[in-house]
Amino acid sequence: MPCQTARDPQQHLEVACSNCSLRELCLPVGLSADEMRRLDGLVSTRRNVRRGEALFRDNDPFASLYAIRAGFFKTCATSEDGRDQVTGFMMAGDLLGFDGIGHDRHRCDAVALEDSQVCVIPYAQLEELSRDVPELQRQLNRIMSREIVREHSVMMMLTGMRAEERLAAFLSNLARRLEMRGFSPSALILRMTRQEIGTYLGLKLETVSRCFGRLCDEGILDVRHRNVRILDPAALQRLVAGGQRSRA
Repeated sequence: MPCQTARDPQQHLEVACSNCSLRELCLPVGLSADEMRRLDGLVSTRRNVRRGEALFRDNDPFASLYAIRAGFFKTCATSEDGRDQVTGFMMAGDLLGFDGIGHDRHRCDAVALEDSQVCVIPYAQLEELSRDVPELQRQLNRIMSREIVREHSVMMMLTGMRAEERLAAFLSNLARRLEMRGFSPSALILRMTRQEIGTYLGLKLETVSRCFGRLCDEGILDVRHRNVRILDPAALQRLVAGGQRSRA
């Protein structure tokens, strides 16, 4: 997902949501032309985030939501024993920052896994606009609901699936999300490391590597460094379905 990185980390310019190729995945679903213009006036800043830099950190003051225009992020929190726990992977078309709404401070770190760009959406102004535009409020609710369902799915995956099934579910979900954005669902470039995948799935690095190797031996995947080709999508989905049945 290419991103042009400017020298200035923030660019003040007119960002037209109506012309964005990701508009169907982000906020402006179902808005009228007039409502879209009002939202365009609100989203007037883009911010570039270099690979390895944080968009925000745990306990930073909350002021904005961030629509990912290009790139890839991980969210992570510090566990009780001091380890970094990856809590999610977000890509173009996703919104970051919902964690800060409840306490006016962010509850996790959001770190770029590659050079990325986000649209900055001031939350106070968005909240005011959503009172005048009911469809915007409904879309915000849908997005927050989607995030809750995603977190619930991860919890269910961690409590009931074997290691290979967890990895299969992760790759299947990633492929589906990429396909929604117009990318190939069978040729993946992993922006995250195997260590980060393991932390997210509750697996050790050695276990993640062993699972990748086993899926390759079974002819389901072809893995070359971070390039993953899904050779047998049906077999991958059978693994996921098997894990789901074992939880029932």
